[in-house]
Amino acid sequence: MPRLVNLYPSSGGALALGALPFLILIAAYLFSSAARLADNPDDKLLPAPSAFVETLKSYAVEEDKRSGEVLWWLDTGASLKRLLIALSISALIGIVGGLAIGALPVVRSLLGPFVAALAMIPPLAILPILFIMLGLGEVAKIALIVFGVAPCIIRDVSLRAGELPKEQLIKAQTLGASSWLLATRVILPQLWPRLIDALRLTLGSAWLFLIAAEAIASTEGLGYRIFLVRRYMAMDVILPYVIWITLLAYTMDWLLRTARARLFPWAETR
Repeated sequence: MPRLVNLYPSSGGALALGALPFLILIAAYLFSSAARLADNPDDKLLPAPSAFVETLKSYAVEEDKRSGEVLWWLDTGASLKRLLIALSISALIGIVGGLAIGALPVVRSLLGPFVAALAMIPPLAILPILFIMLGLGEVAKIALIVFGVAPCIIRDVSLRAGELPKEQLIKAQTLGASSWLLATRVILPQLWPRLIDALRLTLGSAWLFLIAAEAIASTEGLGYRIFLVRRYMAMDVILPYVIWITLLAYTMDWLLRTARARLFPWAETR
């Protein structure tokens, strides 16, 4: 009898297994919604699917009467702009800081404990400080995401640099490689896949910090819209927005995973 750890589903079976939890969740929601609406047709906690269709039509197709904008795409564009800028800055800081700490023992002794301490500070705890110092504009929101994400990326990348075989570094030095060439030609190329992995692992946190910043001080954005309509218990708006955020985050993760496989096939595991 084959062991469970040696059983691999076919491509179709894997697809069916992956879809099963989603189908169960959808079925549970439809059943619960129908039961609640049967008892109270005005129930707002679990709206009927028709309410979601109306919301998508109102927010994603029709222009808002006050602003003249299509709110769904206005919020999406504002949030993605903030998130992509913050992740780009975090990636740059992460690769430079991780390379320096991982490759240079002096820098590791100087900045390693400091970066580790920064990574332990809850980013949401310093949100009021950022708003006081940087104002309520875009800079504070982007800074919050960078503060929450960059130290984790630095630590992850530097750990990867420390995992490289010592024999590899010794051979490069034997062939005459300077510290600069050793860092840029030997260590750095092997850190790019880890940087992408670190970005994927911090995507969820980045979205969390973005939503929190937009909920407190913003006039547009996915987080702003969710917290704006919560006072009306508008679950027909909140749930589609949450699902949309999830789809955006999953798409970003898929793009990063695909980029890693295409750009660095040598780093892929079977």
